[in-house]
Amino acid sequence: MGKMTKRSKVFYILYITVLFVFFYLPIVVTMIFSFNDSKSLTNWTGFSFRWYGQLINDGSVMKAVLVSVTIAIFATIISTVLGTITAIGLSKCRRFVRETVLNINNIPIMNPDIVTAIGLMLLFSSVAMPRGYFTMLLAHVAFCTPFVITSVYPKVRSLDPAIADAALDLGATPFEALTKVIIPMLKDGIYAGVLLAFTMSFDDFVISYFVTGNGVSNISITVYNMTKRTNPTINALSTIVILVIVISLIISKLIPDMMKNTMRKILIAGLFLLIGVSIFAGVRGSGRTLHVYNAGEYIDTSLLKEFEEAADCKVVYETFDSNESMYTKIKSGAEYDILIPSDYMIERLIKEDLLQPVNWSNVKNAEGLNPSLLHKDFDPDAEYAVPYFAGSVGILYDKTVVAEEDVKAGWELLRNTKYKGNVYMYDSERDSFMVALKALGYSMNTTNKQEIEEAYKWLLDQRNTMNIVYAGDDVIDNMISGNKAIAVVYSGDAAYIMSENENMEYIEPRQGTKTEGG
Repeated sequence: MGKMTKRSKVFYILYITVLFVFFYLPIVVTMIFSFNDSKSLTNWTGFSFRWYGQLINDGSVMKAVLVSVTIAIFATIISTVLGTITAIGLSKCRRFVRETVLNINNIPIMNPDIVTAIGLMLLFSSVAMPRGYFTMLLAHVAFCTPFVITSVYPKVRSLDPAIADAALDLGATPFEALTKVIIPMLKDGIYAGVLLAFTMSFDDFVISYFVTGNGVSNISITVYNMTKRTNPTINALSTIVILVIVISLIISKLIPDMMKNTMRKILIAGLFLLIGVSIFAGVRGSGRTLHVYNAGEYIDTSLLKEFEEAADCKVVYETFDSNESMYTKIKSGAEYDILIPSDYMIERLIKEDLLQPVNWSNVKNAEGLNPSLLHKDFDPDAEYAVPYFAGSVGILYDKTVVAEEDVKAGWELLRNTKYKGNVYMYDSERDSFMVALKALGYSMNTTNKQEIEEAYKWLLDQRNTMNIVYAGDDVIDNMISGNKAIAVVYSGDAAYIMSENENMEYIEPRQGTKTEGG
């Protein structure tokens, strides 16, 4: 090929620059806003280490880090040993056996993660194996080992078959020939397998999510439970992980060969220390354990420690991002002492006989419960549910943008074309139809087909004329950042948004609204 022209060089440099900006700009933004004093990812309010302090004090995140690191290390060690031995053994097998095993080995690599996850989940459920740390480790070993085999086997095939025989002829034992001759010659393939296995394990979410239980969550699961909310604590954690990786790469390039043995000893000592810490952290007392499954951010987790001390028990606390994901896990065989779903999901669980009746004699201060929250349609005899909290659905608006006169229109504010493209609707059919029915003056529990059809047309007209954006829990952070002027939100979320953004105000429209509880 001829030399590149000046124009080609400029184009090539520009292409590389754009590519790197595309890949790394989001990472840079994440790192910068990990030092932002507020939760906003668009509005810089000042430099602060607030989120790093919160990260250190957040026991659930730190525990997830420990789980991710230890699982990744153990899975890498085990899968590397299994994969290397398998690759060496395959090189000595007959062609039919070798090709059959390699084709089988490619199945989990080619399979979608969700298929592998469901298969492993059903396997553990069928043998009645309690899901938790051990099942997650077994699952990670299962999906990491094929990648190690794929990395090591080509190096094995490139070796001279006579090398092992030569070592034996020179007096080496079979074990010495393996450890001092064969494995050192495979080190490049083994290192590649180690890096791949560690990365795959540390980064995994789908398989981990389906095979874990008993309050064991890695970083991916913890982050997933926070995905509907911007959480700068995760930004801080991501920044630390990035810095650790960068520093490790720099050290690996700068350390002279003569220091490699010393560093190897330090790493081995650190590994055993980490193993010891993980084993110690995994030791459970023989006392009472309460398994709780709650929606993310529905409780201040610092209260769990206080409860454990007051009730002399251990709380295994897990969170879900939606009622539907919680339902899937319950149907797969997971069991909990306490579930905290929404009303419609309680009704479904009751119909499918997945809930046990409440022993009200064990519920202290039951007389202090709000009577209006008991004996609801989904549990008319108050047999299966105890009210946890309740709130209303209303309109949150930016006082600096929305005129007070317009607010008086109630739900019809959501169809005021003056605010076209500036409205969030909650991404929920139930809540959306409630808004439309109340705006039309109908009962939100109506069974009249004509009224429901009118509500449907109201929503359709709103979507077509207002450029509505439908949002979930991410509406909280968007409204804190002031990305839009109007949003349909729950009252509890509104209170939090107003505490972070003084321009926001909340109303319950004059046409009426509903209460939502769990």
